[in-house]
Amino acid sequence: MKFSYLHLGAFVAQSLFTKAKQDGLARTPPMGWVQTGRSRGCGYISSLLIFASRKSWNYWGCNISQDTILKTAQALIDAGLDKLGYEYVIMDDCWHAPERSPHKPHPPVADPERFPDGIKALSEKIHAMGLKIGIYSSAGTMTCGRRFGSLGYEEIDAQTYKEWGIDYLKYDNCYNEGQAGYDLISYNRYAKMSRALSDTGRPIVYAMCNWGEDGPWNWAGTIAHSWRISGDIIDVYDGYDDRCPCESVLNCKLAGGYCSMMRILDFAAPLVTKAGHGQWNDMDMLEVGNGGMTTTQYQTHFAMWAVIKSPLILGNDLMNMDVVTKALITNKWLIDINQDPNGEPAARIRKTLIKNPHGETVGVAQIWVGGVVRGTVVAIVNSSPDKYTTKYALQDVYLWAKKTPGVKYEIIDLWALTDPSKGIVEGNWGRSLGKAFTSASYLPVEVTGHGTTVHRWNIIEDQYADDQKVLRAEGL
Repeated sequence: MKFSYLHLGAFVAQSLFTKAKQDGLARTPPMGWVQTGRSRGCGYISSLLIFASRKSWNYWGCNISQDTILKTAQALIDAGLDKLGYEYVIMDDCWHAPERSPHKPHPPVADPERFPDGIKALSEKIHAMGLKIGIYSSAGTMTCGRRFGSLGYEEIDAQTYKEWGIDYLKYDNCYNEGQAGYDLISYNRYAKMSRALSDTGRPIVYAMCNWGEDGPWNWAGTIAHSWRISGDIIDVYDGYDDRCPCESVLNCKLAGGYCSMMRILDFAAPLVTKAGHGQWNDMDMLEVGNGGMTTTQYQTHFAMWAVIKSPLILGNDLMNMDVVTKALITNKWLIDINQDPNGEPAARIRKTLIKNPHGETVGVAQIWVGGVVRGTVVAIVNSSPDKYTTKYALQDVYLWAKKTPGVKYEIIDLWALTDPSKGIVEGNWGRSLGKAFTSASYLPVEVTGHGTTVHRWNIIEDQYADDQKVLRAEGL
């Protein structure tokens, strides 16, 4: 008798998650684009280190306007990104007027020159396009760009966002009046906005951006839909910077900024059990297409954000996007893993030092594994500059695969070109490696320098029989 099922591993992983915010929002990680107009805090990057081709915040800065937002929304649609799940168009810092309204209770006001029609009119146009709109504020007296913040104004700001038709709030941590330093004080500060948003009755995704300060993964799940885990990302593969000083996010006292992509990947590793439906570890915006990394490095960036179930929030200039960038961010195989209804982030289960012929350590090979509906995903990351070869069997890297030794799998290589003659173009990802694999089959792998190989092990359903040790989905 055939039956529907989930991997046992996914069930066990879900049992470790803390209780999520119970409002039905963000059941899978949010996807969209952010203008990211930050000058410090969630996205602070010194102008001295901005790459000439870097877009989004470092391209637009505080020159955000309704025209920019509308043109980007149209570019998102023209590129077909909305059909893949990229639905939020998010304004970052600097949309504000110089001051709040002088009339009590002093609601927020948009800059009248850059938003002459107002945020509500902009919101209506975004909604008419079939998209959703996000806005930015800070749990402080000022935003990171020194505009007015929301600390002490949570209720009127949330009510105004409702009236404007806002669907997503990104909530920063600058100028917080010292209301940080241990978990309860940070929780109370961010919970005020959570309650205010809930009281409006409008479904608004709440994205906390407190840089991982005071360990939000331990307490934010009941008040927010996502939380930043670290200082701000910079468009660098693995460069070290003392301004991103922590070796681990656990007990990190200064989140800093200027964090390389691989540093944030390391930060995420111990936190994956804290994420799940409606509560996600936010590894910061995607830098794909901003010019600071190679195509191979961007493949690692996009793949790992996807399999770890970070929100996929684009940070590039969609109006001037090249073919390769579009191809990378539209890898449907990886997007499907990110949006998989299991909601189980891949976990790092192995690290192996890579040494050159002289015995010098040149990088690390990492294996990340997670359950998806009707299968398993395995990602192998090579942080060294040279190719890395290995082999693995699913039962050696995924404990629950040993429970079903007779099951047959088809393996899909998600970064392999379907038709190599076409090169890197949209829709040309994913190649089957065969349909006769079992969990004991050893698969040889060659990973290019700074690259990542991602395999999806799809269970061939007609192989299932009553004696397979797999839980029925109805029983979970």
